[in-house]
Amino acid sequence: MGVDTTEEKINPEGEVTGERKLTLEELKEAIRDQVSDDLFILPEAKRLPAGIRYWLQDLMADGLKLCLFAVTNPNRDIFLETLEMELSPPSDRDIRARMRQEAEQLGIQVSENRLAKLQPLAGQNLALARKVLKAESLGLNPENPEHKQYLDISPIVISGIMALSIVRFIGMGTGDRGLYIVGGIALIVGMMLKQLGRVRGSRRRLGQ
Repeated sequence: MGVDTTEEKINPEGEVTGERKLTLEELKEAIRDQVSDDLFILPEAKRLPAGIRYWLQDLMADGLKLCLFAVTNPNRDIFLETLEMELSPPSDRDIRARMRQEAEQLGIQVSENRLAKLQPLAGQNLALARKVLKAESLGLNPENPEHKQYLDISPIVISGIMALSIVRFIGMGTGDRGLYIVGGIALIVGMMLKQLGRVRGSRRRLGQ
């Protein structure tokens, strides 16, 4: 932005004795004098300290344009004054292309077949795509995905099995012992699966 981060250091006699770094407040004022119709692009805007956000809010009043990137909208200060636009997640082709770039940077050869197996581990997360390739370069060969983008249909399956218990009551009404037995078994199996679905291991990792 053409803003100097240092200035001449002058002693009481008016002689230049070196340079000193500008303080944070001095830097803010220097930047404020420079920007007018500029555009600031800020990734991870949610992590900006409150003091910086309030300062940017004042700059917006002076004509500064902001482009903020965040996973979620905190709905406070500068975020309330900006328009929200949701970006579509990267496609499978984008993930595959990023994995190829990471493989080139790491200096490893990854075939298309191997990329096809590694891509589901990253889901639609570019950061995970890089992480998967780093693990591949170290020979760790990850198998379990870290993302949570898969749809858990186990409640649907359990509900379907328990719905078969209706047959039990039909068997009771019609006197059909076969339907009564099948419906009773379905009810018990559904309840067993429901209880098994509640089993959870330790949520802490080793060493915590």
